[in-house]
Amino acid sequence: MVSEKEYEKMYKKASPPTKSLKNMTFAFFVGGAICTLGEFLKQLYITLGLTEKIGSLMSSVSLIFISAVLTGLGIYHSIAKYAGAGTLVPITGFANSVVSPAIEFKTEGFVTGLGAKIFIISGPVILYGTLASVIYGLIYWLTKVF
Repeated sequence: MVSEKEYEKMYKKASPPTKSLKNMTFAFFVGGAICTLGEFLKQLYITLGLTEKIGSLMSSVSLIFISAVLTGLGIYHSIAKYAGAGTLVPITGFANSVVSPAIEFKTEGFVTGLGAKIFIISGPVILYGTLASVIYGLIYWLTKVF
């Protein structure tokens, strides 16, 4: 039987050291690059004659489209491998979490595969995001009424 101290030594020897600084740096710069791309697209659309509101909307749609295409081509996963949490910028990360299961389960058919599994990753985000917004709305309403 292995003692607790021996097990801890074996565990430390087998576990690779965490590269937190490197991971945080990549996440920061990739997340920043995605946000910068979004702002660039917004300004581009405004320059092309759209209003700020429509330009912002088109920027969001463009980021969703780009991340969906990159996911489909297998490029988004490669970026996420090095950037980690930096690719979880809400709009692109959410698009990736919808497209990934759609690609993975498409062979099971449109209903039982694609239709049933497309929100397997993003479903909890939608559920708890909606629930949190309802709770926040109730708290806000109660503070305004009373």
